[in-house]
Order: sequence, then structure tokens, then C-alpha cells
Amino acid sequence: MKILVTGRNGQVGWELARALLPVGEVVACGRGELDLGDAGALRAAVAALRPDVIVNAAAYTAVDRAETEEEPAHRVNAVAPGVLAEVAAQSGALLVHYSTDYVYDGRKAVPYDEDDATAPLGAYGRGKLAGEAAIRAAGADHLILRTSWVYGARGGNFLRTILRLAAERDELRVVCDQFGAPTWSRFIACATARVVAQALDERRRGGFASGVFHLAAGGETSWHGFAEALLREAARLPQAPPLRVRAVHAIPSAEYPLPAPRPANSRLSTRRLHERFGVHAAPWEAAMRLCLEDLFGAAPAGAR
Repeated sequence: MKILVTGRNGQVGWELARALLPVGEVVACGRGELDLGDAGALRAAVAALRPDVIVNAAAYTAVDRAETEEEPAHRVNAVAPGVLAEVAAQSGALLVHYSTDYVYDGRKAVPYDEDDATAPLGAYGRGKLAGEAAIRAAGADHLILRTSWVYGARGGNFLRTILRLAAERDELRVVCDQFGAPTWSRFIACATARVVAQALDERRRGGFASGVFHLAAGGETSWHGFAEALLREAARLPQAPPLRVRAVHAIPSAEYPLPAPRPANSRLSTRRLHERFGVHAAPWEAAMRLCLEDLFGAAPAGAR
């Protein structure tokens, strides 16, 4: 069983390369081995690898830059998933692909279900939604996992940015009117490993069905609530560096304008994922604590 993981150096890809080891032989590739911006080269490289499973964790994630670089973002987020799905359809491989809460406009008052109408607000969301459509059109066995507010101990993300700024500044201003569930990249990877193992078993038994599933942590908070919680937890850990910050001010989105609009509601219902694959969405606070302990070397070996 050969599993191809794209986006090896990203937050999720790095975790996947480890989490999927019990499922099969993992071949993890970064941009140097697989250029998702070159459809022809991508098709040839994946066909030569002949994977049984493709887990596409690579993406153009610079949400604000995508507003002015929509064409290169589209190549990676929309065209490349379609190419991977075409190769998977031709070889009989299973494709697992990650999408995003940005396919929704965030105007719903309660968590989004997979069947809710999509209405992306910006270029990034449009590209990711087009990628979903391209996968479905290719006819491969596939699972699309929409996630949100991803963070981890590696790469550029909200958790690492807040910790860095809190060590440099006395005060922080953080948006308080956008809501979601911060989702640890390791949880995504471990949940994916479970999903892949069960999907392969379903395919062997002839009971597999492609579909879209939400994969996110349990609970909800705002970006401001996330910042306050992680700084409280970091201050508790003796291994963490000292924090200079003394106040974290809650501000509306209007006071922190960005090129790309964000959904005000990024909450995703994970009921469908739990019912089919038995994945439990652990509370975001518990996962955040484990991530911080891992980041600062404070977690027991078993937890890491």
C-alpha cells in the first residue's frame, strides 16, 4: 500500500507523513518533487509513482495575496486537485483532499453542514471550491475534508504569530467578531489516518462512497478568545519563553482591514464525519494545550 502525501513541508503534510505510517508506505513530497503549479509535470510525476492513495495537503494558502495573484492560486487550489483526481481515476487510487471553511460566506447563524450552500467571499475560497468541483468531475473515489482555523507547532499560523508578538509587545489587538474552532494540524493528520484506513476497508468490501466531510475541532471561540486562551496556557508552562504582553484588546474586524474578506462564522458541524468514520472532534482547548506542551517540550513522551 503506497500513500502519496503532497505538501510535505506544510503544517498538515508534515504531520501526515508520520500519522499515516501505520496505514502503508508513505511517500511525502514537497514542492521540489511535485510542482502543483505545473499540471503536466504533476500528472507525469504522480502517474510514475503509482500510489494507491493520494492525500493532497498542498495548497496556496496566502489568502490575502490570492486577491492579487488569483491565477497562480487557482492553478494550485483548483487545477491541481483536478489533475490528481484524473490520475487517481485512471489508476483506481483513492484521493483525499483538504478544503476550507472559506467556501462559505459566514452569514449562517449556526455551524455549517456539508450540504449548505457555498458562497465564497474571495479568491482563495473560489479556488478551493473550484478544486472540489474538479475532483468530483474526474470521477475518482475521493474524500474532501473541509477544515478551518488550522494551526500547529510548525509553519506560519495564528498560534505562532500570537506567541511571537506577545514576546515583543506590551499590547495586542485581536479580532473578536469572527468565530470558529481552532484545529490542530496533528488532530487533522491523525483523523485522516483513521479515515483513510476505514475508506480502504470500505473499498475492499465494496461499500465505499465518495463525499465531503467537515473535519474541525470541537467547540467554538473568536480569534480574540483563542489568543487569550493560548497566552494563558503558555504563561503556565515553565519551558515557554517569557511573555511581554500585558493586555489583549478585542476589536471588530472593521478595525483590522485585510485584502481578503473572512467569513464571520467558520463553525463547521462534524456530525457526518463522526457518524461514518467514528472521528470525535475533541475540544479545541484540549488540543491547543497539547500543541503548546509539544511546542515547548513540556509534554510527556507518550503524549508527543
